[in-house]
Amino acid sequence: MTEKEKKKPAGQPDKRRAIVAGALTRFARDGYTRAGLDAIAAEAGVSNRTIYNHFTDKAELFQTVIQESTQRVADTMVDIIDRHLSKVVDLEADLIDFGVAWLGVLTSDLAPHFALIRQINAETEHIPPAALKLWQESGPRRTRSELAERLRRITERGDLTIDDPTRAAGHLMLLISADNLTDRAALHDKAELRAMVTAGVQTFLYGYKCRALPPPSP
Repeated sequence: MTEKEKKKPAGQPDKRRAIVAGALTRFARDGYTRAGLDAIAAEAGVSNRTIYNHFTDKAELFQTVIQESTQRVADTMVDIIDRHLSKVVDLEADLIDFGVAWLGVLTSDLAPHFALIRQINAETEHIPPAALKLWQESGPRRTRSELAERLRRITERGDLTIDDPTRAAGHLMLLISADNLTDRAALHDKAELRAMVTAGVQTFLYGYKCRALPPPSP
């Protein structure tokens, strides 16, 4: 048994969950630098001593929050990709439904994760490098890789013309959420959300949809 394992008392999963949930709330609200352990303890309804019984310091707690929150969100995103893009019948319609579901996560019970990511982007230089690497690899890179694989399969079927599926996946993610960067209120308006996604998907298809080759010259 490691020293860290010895340090964590057995039989307290509820307190650990409360600490991680409270830390997510505080880190998402205040950022890594400004969120103090006193505030996290108060949010979680535990004492500072209880936090130290489970985590060595704020950096370890932050990395745990990133790991667990990113895992939940990435699992949800991958499920959306599988659900909408594994068996494509109508490419445009299926991509629009995918985009609506994808952006719907931003206003779901997973919303605190995205507030946390905005904080991370705002203070990248102060975030522990290990936590940044963990987030990138288990979150954005994982979901982009899964989306790229679906686009590769659609390309092989002849519905898209894509040389670099990973780059195309990045383009699709940006296009369906472009308006969200300036108008987050649109996320709460179903009609506006679908219109926003539709515009992004149509732009994506304009660039990547397979077109018939011109007839050969006589």
